[in-house]
Amino acid sequence: MRVSGKARVDRRTKNLLHRIAPGEIAVISHADLDAPCASALAEKHVAAVVNAQRSLSGRFPHPGPTMLLRAGIPLIDQAGDGLLDKVGEGQALEIVDGSVYSNGERLAEGRLLTEQELGLQIEEAKRNVGEELARFVENTLSYVEKEQSLLFDPFSLPDLRTRMKGRHCLIVVRGPGAAGDLRAIRSYIGAVNPVLIGVDGGADLLVREGYRPDLIIGDMDSVSDEALRAGAELVVHAYPNGEAPGRDRLSAMGLPFVVLPSRGTSEDVAMLLAYEQEAELIAAVGTHFSLTEFLEKARGGISSTFLVRLKVGSILVDAKGISRLYPAGPSRRLFLYLAVVAALIMSVLVMQAPSIRATLDLWMLRLISFFRSVWA
Repeated sequence: MRVSGKARVDRRTKNLLHRIAPGEIAVISHADLDAPCASALAEKHVAAVVNAQRSLSGRFPHPGPTMLLRAGIPLIDQAGDGLLDKVGEGQALEIVDGSVYSNGERLAEGRLLTEQELGLQIEEAKRNVGEELARFVENTLSYVEKEQSLLFDPFSLPDLRTRMKGRHCLIVVRGPGAAGDLRAIRSYIGAVNPVLIGVDGGADLLVREGYRPDLIIGDMDSVSDEALRAGAELVVHAYPNGEAPGRDRLSAMGLPFVVLPSRGTSEDVAMLLAYEQEAELIAAVGTHFSLTEFLEKARGGISSTFLVRLKVGSILVDAKGISRLYPAGPSRRLFLYLAVVAALIMSVLVMQAPSIRATLDLWMLRLISFFRSVWA
């Protein structure tokens, strides 16, 4: 295997996604490369991914690395963290099997993952998932004990111009399959006109599908400038202590925003905001739903997602996987074919039915007589 291209380097894969172009090589340091990031890299059509760490650590099975391989993207694993200090942004790289070269100099030696080797790693991870699940449950119970206010206390509401009371709210997170699910519910969006809420990169998904978000919420680290300038109301998710990483970016862009301090993820905050604003129904696309997705986040705060779903569950509808359950409707070309066939059938009926043909002849004679009288 031999691949060459310009390098894009970042220890945070989310940041790299804003800069990388098709045909370039992603150089990252991402233990347990999660499905959303892997999916985004595949959508960018990168030439290869070089990961300083293990893309699948063995803590639990997850589909991230498999998604890259099935997209035909070579994945070099365990290249060593020092590689990111050796490679500059835009530097020309060449990958030969598991080795990374620049100008003939070998910079790192990693492992070129194959589907067979990855399958063995996944089987090993399946044997470890029980231990990881036990830690997750323990963490969740601890979180419930410490953060009961998330379930029972009123949520602090910012002053927003976007009104959600009595309306449907569609919350879009950029997760695997989210684009297909969003297309599958296009008729719902057109009929109901829900409040469109993009959570960070979910706003880009809405814009790409031809929608304008009403509200964008998040720490603003994985949403494009284009989406931020689309006219949506902007809510910066801050930590409970008030620290808001996204504040500086929006201030530099000269965009108005409000800051909302809260525990948990931006996805959680979006759901709580819609719930406390008395939305009639919350429809979610691309949000975290399965056990694997909970474990993928690999941080204590993800337990808040579990608790938030308990709180808003009475009005929450998850659209995950709906594109596979309910495929897109017939194309316009099919309707055109049906119209042509219907016209041919009607023509045959008219030609074969004397009474219909006689009626049409009578109307034709009347039209001819009318125009003759006008021209006379």
